[in-house]
Amino acid sequence: MTRIAFIGLGNMGGGMAANQAKAGHDVAAFDLSPAALERAAEAGCRTVSSVAEAVKDAEVVITMLPAGPHVLSVYSEQIIGAAPSSALLLDCSTIDVETARKVAALAKEAGYAFADAPVSGGTAAADAGTLAFMVGCDEADFARVEPALEPMSRITIRAGDHGAGQAAKICNNMLLGISMIGTCEAIALAEKLGLEPERFFEIASKSSGQCWSVTSYYPWAGPVPTAPSNRDYEGGFATAMMLKDLKLAQDAAAKAGASTPLGAQAEALYALFNGLGYGGKDFSAMVQMLRGRIDTLS
Repeated sequence: MTRIAFIGLGNMGGGMAANQAKAGHDVAAFDLSPAALERAAEAGCRTVSSVAEAVKDAEVVITMLPAGPHVLSVYSEQIIGAAPSSALLLDCSTIDVETARKVAALAKEAGYAFADAPVSGGTAAADAGTLAFMVGCDEADFARVEPALEPMSRITIRAGDHGAGQAAKICNNMLLGISMIGTCEAIALAEKLGLEPERFFEIASKSSGQCWSVTSYYPWAGPVPTAPSNRDYEGGFATAMMLKDLKLAQDAAAKAGASTPLGAQAEALYALFNGLGYGGKDFSAMVQMLRGRIDTLS
């Protein structure tokens, strides 16, 4: 049994913390939301009243926070110096590379092992313990990182040094955002040309248009039973979260001098969809906007 402090029990963190408890670990869980704390307690976590209380005896600290400023603030003001210096610090939030490296430097200076370890897979994978982790850390620390993430993970890959996990996550989700829009556009066109979206799935999933957005997350109800399209686009990966990641990708591209025209267009489309009030819907609901049937979304 490992003593784990888990900070941030939202849509992703709640399921992740629950899987650590299910694995038999002592999970001290903290969130600002009383409802999130109640769900964590029901899942077998030991809820506490502050970050300091959560981390004071921790062997592993895991954070799942909204954005870079939250991560920097929580680590610099509440974790570093409060957790034992022997603790392994793992930030699973999706944030900008620069902040991830800044937090890593602060942690390393204070004698901690730290890794940025953002995830891919959405809420269903967080609940099932089948997330993919992209890790940025010192090579020598990965041997500790991998088993610490195992109860929540389908696969854990070291992307490189500090910040590389965030770089991998940003690039991966830019590709996902682009491919989902392509899939949605193809469905909308197929429908206009008299081809049923279900039949188009049969063809595209077996031909050169095949991609994850088609075979694992088809944005039309029916062909992929586990996709959010079968649940009125509830759950999964919220449009607002995809927009956040696309903004991070565009900020990173601007700083690196990289040309990402399709990434920029994807950001613009998701910003429009979010601005219309559908930020809480799964990002695959974009198909309804491109079909001109946004009225079908409840």
